[in-house]
Amino acid sequence: MPLFSTSAQARFWIAVASADHVRKGCAQGFMQVCHGKRGPLARVSHGDGVAYYSPTVQFGANAKYRCFTALGFVRPGSPYQVDKGWGFTPFRRDVDWLPARETAIAPLLECLAFSAGKRNWGYALRFGLFEITHGDFEILRERMVDNSPQERHKDGVHGESLP
Repeated sequence: MPLFSTSAQARFWIAVASADHVRKGCAQGFMQVCHGKRGPLARVSHGDGVAYYSPTVQFGANAKYRCFTALGFVRPGSPYQVDKGWGFTPFRRDVDWLPARETAIAPLLECLAFSAGKRNWGYALRFGLFEITHGDFEILRERMVDNSPQERHKDGVHGESLP
């Protein structure tokens, strides 16, 4: 049984950011893309599924990481702005992040519709946020989220204990 159900209108996305930025967003319950631009976040709606891909561990670093680092569902509300100081006021969206394992992309490349059979599969990642199929999202959820009853009870979802 899935941890969340999605509506027929739900869309599914891959967002791109360094793992250190994704981890901060997960800890605080938000997503931010494209250096804080509002436009991409305005395409995302309540109930949409989001998976983060992190090409690097640290922003600006050259060392490759190439892992999916978070998976969750967009909460109600619109993009909102925060003041991070020094004139940086990025837009964010609130997200319910699932407890997920960071997962390498390489073994999944031939399984995911956006990359299967495509030599230049990484081109889509350059946009910072792009839509994927429901099937691709489910593959990522199966690989990243432990849906066993024992794990659901132990971790809970949204701080709840599940039977």
